[in-house]
Amino acid sequence: MIPAAQTPTPSSLPRALAVVPARLASTRLPRKMLLDETGVCLFVHTAQNALRSGAFVHVLVAADSKEVAAAAESAALSCVSTDPECPSGTDRVFEALQTAEAEYDVVVGVQGDEPELNPEDLKRLVGCFADAAVEVATLATPLEDEAALEAPSVVKVVLDEHSDALYFSRAALPSRSHARADADADLGLRHVGVYAWRPEALARFRALAPTKLERAENLEQLRWLESGGRMRVLITDRAPHGIDTPEEYAAFVERCRSEGADVSPEATHTQGASN
Repeated sequence: MIPAAQTPTPSSLPRALAVVPARLASTRLPRKMLLDETGVCLFVHTAQNALRSGAFVHVLVAADSKEVAAAAESAALSCVSTDPECPSGTDRVFEALQTAEAEYDVVVGVQGDEPELNPEDLKRLVGCFADAAVEVATLATPLEDEAALEAPSVVKVVLDEHSDALYFSRAALPSRSHARADADADLGLRHVGVYAWRPEALARFRALAPTKLERAENLEQLRWLESGGRMRVLITDRAPHGIDTPEEYAAFVERCRSEGADVSPEATHTQGASN
């Protein structure tokens, strides 16, 4: 394992680990983790972004292949090999956590194809665990239009009065087919798929069998809710650009070039060390 330059965490934040699952197999964009038209691999951008947030004492890449592990080593990132057959990113995060030599208050799974998460949102996610009642937390953002509300590819979430998730769905949520005249038109939220866990909560989640609603919606977070767990949802003002298609990757490359970002492996190391 190659030790990465790590960002000190402010003393006011819980001690947190970021795990970046980087799975080589993908359907809509084959081998996307190793795409490197910007000069570095896609997952390296994600790890660099997590380092920049200042939220974590350590950032660890969870690789499912020797190629991803070699790319992480070249970028001076800490990396651990995980089972290629892990059924989900959360399973990969749990497996990576078992290799950690230190103890952490919070572990955050930052998917390798999410290089543009707002670093301040990552810090807010970690910070919300100062509330002892929070065991799991995630992000959501207002739905941008009616098309997003109806799209099955967009996961929606509704909250209770304590900002905990009531339900996630690929269907329009809430349904407005029988809305009252005085109904609030802005209840719907788009889920942003980054999860933060207390390690003991993650272990409990992994011990649960898949549930009926989880299988029906194909959303693993429903396993936690259906089993009686609570999930805090923090609202962010924008959804990050996840990368699942060639067009989305091309747009990401263009944004990197237009911003003039230094995305070399050397920059990753230097930025992590200087914060």
